[in-house]
Amino acid sequence: MIAMGSKKRRGILERLNAGEVVVGDGGYVMQLERRGYVKAGHWTPEAAVEHPEAVRQLHREFLRAGANVLQTFTFYCSEDKLEISGNVTNITGAQINEAACDLAREVANEDDALVAGCVSKTPCYVKSHSEAEVKAIFKKQMDDFLKKDIDFFIVEFVDHVEEAGWAVEVLKTSGKPVGATLCISPHGDMHGVPPGECAVRLVKAGADIVGVNCHLDPLTCIRTVKLMKEGLEKAGLKAHLMIQPLGFHTPECNLGGYTSLPEYPFAMETRAITRWDIHKYAREAYNAGIRYIGGCCGFEPYHIRAIAEELAAERGFLPPASEKHGLWGAALEMHTKPWVRARARREYWENLLPASGRPKCPSMATPEDDYEKHYLLFRPEQVVLSLM
Repeated sequence: MIAMGSKKRRGILERLNAGEVVVGDGGYVMQLERRGYVKAGHWTPEAAVEHPEAVRQLHREFLRAGANVLQTFTFYCSEDKLEISGNVTNITGAQINEAACDLAREVANEDDALVAGCVSKTPCYVKSHSEAEVKAIFKKQMDDFLKKDIDFFIVEFVDHVEEAGWAVEVLKTSGKPVGATLCISPHGDMHGVPPGECAVRLVKAGADIVGVNCHLDPLTCIRTVKLMKEGLEKAGLKAHLMIQPLGFHTPECNLGGYTSLPEYPFAMETRAITRWDIHKYAREAYNAGIRYIGGCCGFEPYHIRAIAEELAAERGFLPPASEKHGLWGAALEMHTKPWVRARARREYWENLLPASGRPKCPSMATPEDDYEKHYLLFRPEQVVLSLM
């Protein structure tokens, strides 16, 4: 790693305009929950203030694995979400936002990484559907980030394109680049707006980068981004493409994504994606024309390293973490067992069909009913909580 000091970094658009591959980081909220720093259900990011060492370490691991961008750990950091969760009583959203920016910048300065200030969906949108209220929430978060001079913005984990568009409109007033990722399936957003139309609306709102994140597995997300790309091409619009999917296999998910699976959130390990799955994902994403490739919930640092290794030829280098990893199992040549040494080759790992080791478990689950119908069964006062 090198300390960048005051050296000016090339911005996100400068890199993407040059055709470079930008490797994103992975999932923070789920990783920190598993490590004991985030409470499931609430999923709020007060750990940036309460346990900065935990957030800093995860940033550093993603950077070492090859990430070019570190996202601020500010998921669900709007004041209305913090109030609803009841999990934070003595820490403000502004304190969390500013602490998260400081942590991301501290680690990004150890290399040539960028810091993305992230905003996510708000309970206010579903509760009041007030454009003025929702935009005021995004404006408050934006102002916190601008105090810290982040490099660009990312709108993430939004399942209604209308809300994402409002966020983009606010963030574009900062003068900084804006990426917008929806957590939608190939069927579209929660109001049935198709992916192609979603992309068009986001670009018209001012987004420089569009794509998807979370909720579904890598190959499904690639399908969705391809549809977004088609929509932009038909409309004669241009934008860079971005993808940050789940690190889990979710082929049977319905509109609601992985939250509709019976294993969510405490038994998702049975669906974990291997590093070799990630090689396939990275290659297919690249071949689809996507140049910002990262991960979301379930993505650990070794998954990010797999992206960087698969695209090492295109990027021109390997990440520092590859010093401790033999490409395609090459380090196994040193193993004492001959049958394990025989696995030190690409063909073995590319063709492996991993077993679950659980004799009574089905290969597929039955998701809950359609998400839209499911949450409408709740009383109105429960709807906001059901969407979190």
